[in-house]
Amino acid sequence: MNRLVIIGNGFDLAHGLPTSYKDFIDDYWKGIRDTGHIDEFVSFEEISQHLIFESVNNLGDLANKIMQSDDYIKFSEAEIYREYGNNRSGKYPRVHILNYKNSFFKLINQKSIQNWVDIENEYYRSLKKIIKSECLDISKSKDYWIDEQKIQVEKLNLEFQQVKNLLEKYLSEKINISKENQVPFAILFKINKGSEDYFLEFPSEDQDYLKAFYNEYNFNKRSEIETRFLNFNYTKTIDDYVSLTKKYGEDRNYGNIENIQIHGRLHDTNNRVNFGFGDEMDDDYKMIENIDDNEYLKNFKSFQYLQNSNYKNILDYIDSEKFQVLIMGHSCGLSDRTLLNTIFEHENCRSIKVFYHKRDDGTDNYTEIIQNISRHFNKKKLMREKIVNKTLCQPLPQIQLPLK
Repeated sequence: MNRLVIIGNGFDLAHGLPTSYKDFIDDYWKGIRDTGHIDEFVSFEEISQHLIFESVNNLGDLANKIMQSDDYIKFSEAEIYREYGNNRSGKYPRVHILNYKNSFFKLINQKSIQNWVDIENEYYRSLKKIIKSECLDISKSKDYWIDEQKIQVEKLNLEFQQVKNLLEKYLSEKINISKENQVPFAILFKINKGSEDYFLEFPSEDQDYLKAFYNEYNFNKRSEIETRFLNFNYTKTIDDYVSLTKKYGEDRNYGNIENIQIHGRLHDTNNRVNFGFGDEMDDDYKMIENIDDNEYLKNFKSFQYLQNSNYKNILDYIDSEKFQVLIMGHSCGLSDRTLLNTIFEHENCRSIKVFYHKRDDGTDNYTEIIQNISRHFNKKKLMREKIVNKTLCQPLPQIQLPLK
């Protein structure tokens, strides 16, 4: 039975790497030291040029620094009116101190977004909102509103690209694992080969085949399986696992191993970062496609998948032999729905096992993950047959990696 190990951002987080949305966005605000700061995302009004931000770790800290500066930004009502007209908030014009130049960046800061998939979902919601918006001014022609809509979509795509560039820059500069690290690969990828619990992870019709296979395996001491990492991360965390598995002869247990970074890889011109949306099963996708303008499809992942052979390699792999899916750190959100549906509903996919995150308070996200998985199935009976029940699953180990 082959193994397809789906790797998501939670895998890097389990290794102590600062790859969460919060890490990324907080790092941006830490870099703003005073109100002289200006870039493509934010700027500050001249009335507050003298404000210096010390010990700022996030947007909340920065907002508190501004709120604490009353003595410096206090204006009389006459001065406020002369400067801002009726566009003011209360006695002090704090609302005018921090200006967002990128509306999408403002949106993701205002929302409680926890991970990358949510940013991608926010992009798709924003795109649909623009497309579905109705013109309120009947004096304007239909052509005018079509042009206006196109302008808004181009602006959204530009702003999304700026956020994507910022993310790639952050990961390139901050996520640098020490080469001296020795990854305890056996902890994560220990497979209870031949145990009764292992056989119970599969449908009854596969269990006899697996028992016969592992009897042959124990006799010949060889493996005919193949392992693929379907890696949705941009980092190199999984590389050590692959190299050390081969170095210590564990490839005998895992067969031929390959790491396919389906969403791209940092600093790789042949496998560029693919950050966007990938749910062509959504009811509104056909509407977007029928607009017949490629600008509206610019950030859909499917078109980026065709820039290299990664997607075809995955399709060839799942077509070749029966396989078990192991999910490690992937939320299985809707932004990857098209690809995950192809995998999960494939007749060769015999089992889906979740390595869930166990929180400090003792709770976990097993139920959340399988709920997300269910959205990728059109056939719910098939979903219930394939998902491994929680008693046979384990928490994803937490391993702290040394960073440079």
